[in-house]
Amino acid sequence: MAKTIGLLTGGGDCPGLNPAIRGAVMRAMDHGYMCVGFLEGWRGLVEGKTRPLSLQDVEDIAKQGGTILKSSRTNPFKREGAVEKCLANLKAHKIDALIAMGGEDTLGVATKLHAEHKVPVVGVPKTMDNDLSSTDFTFGFDTATATAVDAAERLKDTGKSHSRIMVLEVMGRHAGWVALYTGVASAADWILVPEEKPNIEKMCAHLKVAHARKGVGLVIASEGAELPSFDASKEAKDEFGHMLLKDRGVAEELAKLIEKNTGIETRAATIGHIQRGGSPSLFDRMLGMRVGVAAADLVAKGDFGKMVALKGTQIVPVPLKEATGTLKIVTKEWLDFANVFSK
Repeated sequence: MAKTIGLLTGGGDCPGLNPAIRGAVMRAMDHGYMCVGFLEGWRGLVEGKTRPLSLQDVEDIAKQGGTILKSSRTNPFKREGAVEKCLANLKAHKIDALIAMGGEDTLGVATKLHAEHKVPVVGVPKTMDNDLSSTDFTFGFDTATATAVDAAERLKDTGKSHSRIMVLEVMGRHAGWVALYTGVASAADWILVPEEKPNIEKMCAHLKVAHARKGVGLVIASEGAELPSFDASKEAKDEFGHMLLKDRGVAEELAKLIEKNTGIETRAATIGHIQRGGSPSLFDRMLGMRVGVAAADLVAKGDFGKMVALKGTQIVPVPLKEATGTLKIVTKEWLDFANVFSK
């Protein structure tokens, strides 16, 4: 009887998930495995919600954004009896191995299931935030930042027409990679990231000089950036203990501060979930399929408790515990690089 691999995609969706599913399923076929998808991330494993994953289901999905397996931010370790249901459903569906595709939260659950319950699991790194340790890049990041750069450049066009300062808020949670790449690539005048406490006075003085020279100003702010008026202790959190950033209003608050301190008309925009959608870039399609194939190969070797990672140009296995132990945040070296372009 053919062995069966279960696949799930958890956390926020991003471009590249469908290529990764495609890579895993098509490579599993080479090893003689069948595949079944659990719907809505870990919730699907808790509730036993599945769908088939045949060649016909995956052969033409590389161009599609989102995930055909759907997703959720469910944490089985925060729900009474949910872990036991996961284990029971793996047995009921005769799953010989599990491939979990997700970021630090999804793979954190996979790490605990492997360590505490010996679940044969392989991780695939997925996050548009690019904040997973032990891998150079994650699919979704390239497409998301390209979308944000396009939005930033459009904002600058309209800002120039009205001699305004424009503020664009981008996603990224508690790591500033999306904001940093977007800001540098779009020639922003200032970038705010969660890793660095903002100096509002210095920023506004710089924006006044830049605006006087160009007739426009552009600020890129991460949704996780801290502002003087914010109180982290009062912000709601999800099942993984992360602040829910959707109602913070970083861009709006920052625009008010800038206009007050510079006297220059300032407008704010938030790109939000537009960054998550759309057809994956060539880079994200190829990376997604590469890590999907590599994950199926690890299953065939019985090399569990690992995540497939991009190191340079190679896809290599790394321990899940190592990959999820710490968040990959923007370093001083990268901040110094971005400062080169703040003139």
